[in-house]
Amino acid sequence: MPKAVVVLSLILNLVFTFNARSQDVKKTKVFLLAGQSNMDGRGAASGLTKDDLKQLAFAQKRIHFYYKGTVNNGKEPLIIDGPLDVTDPWPFVKDKFRLNKSFGPELFFGLALSKAYPREKFLFVKRSQGGTSLYGAWNPNWSLEKARLKSEENKPKLFEDFIATTDAQLSKLPPGSFEIIGMLWVQGESDSSPLPSSTYGQNITALIQKVRAYYGVQDMPFLMLGVGSKKVVAAMSETSKKSLNVSLIRKSNNPKANNYTPIYTHNWNGKPAGHYNYTGMKKIGNMFFDTYQKYYANFIDR
Repeated sequence: MPKAVVVLSLILNLVFTFNARSQDVKKTKVFLLAGQSNMDGRGAASGLTKDDLKQLAFAQKRIHFYYKGTVNNGKEPLIIDGPLDVTDPWPFVKDKFRLNKSFGPELFFGLALSKAYPREKFLFVKRSQGGTSLYGAWNPNWSLEKARLKSEENKPKLFEDFIATTDAQLSKLPPGSFEIIGMLWVQGESDSSPLPSSTYGQNITALIQKVRAYYGVQDMPFLMLGVGSKKVVAAMSETSKKSLNVSLIRKSNNPKANNYTPIYTHNWNGKPAGHYNYTGMKKIGNMFFDTYQKYYANFIDR
């Protein structure tokens, strides 16, 4: 065989091998998570079963979790930066919900995700803060007047902080090595008064559009849990119907329903503690996964 032919053959083999290996390198799939206290998560980690913990150990090899959460008594925010895990919340949360460690929707969403896609690598970036509204602190078109209406003028401008938090985490990854494939939203209770509820549709639409535009992902799936007043949930429903790749996940208070999400039943300072317990939060995480898998699995497979 002529020397030139041998050299050409070697070059072609190297090119083929390089291309094959390049195709095997998969991008980190990024999910964004945001909202108020039920996105923070009050599910009691003591309820995790041996099987849950086994699945978590499996998921921790595949999912990195960055979480900036509700501030600790007005001081420093809660930060988690590592493998997907439960949260060691601040003392007030432990006392109110009678727990030591807690978790939010990301936990069982992540367990199901890693089981379905064991060869993928994921990054979850979560920014949440209890007792905050979309009308005020979370508003992508923030104004002092709107924040004051909800007594949130001294709280962070959460949309801006959410973007800055996400940017900081994405900057740690090599350019071109990741893609944002979805956002989960759990918020609505703090917008149940008249003016915030009547404008919820336009505010959530603005938030979705601004996140998509900022990150250049115009078709990014956006999944939201139906929480808040009837008017807020109706606004969510209308938004999901008229918007591309926006899904409303409906929960139920009926114990016989498949989408039943139970809450804590004890009182705290004379009022119901509320918030989703282990079973309720597990259900929410799984509903997020089921909805994503049903409508948006192609974003992972592509």
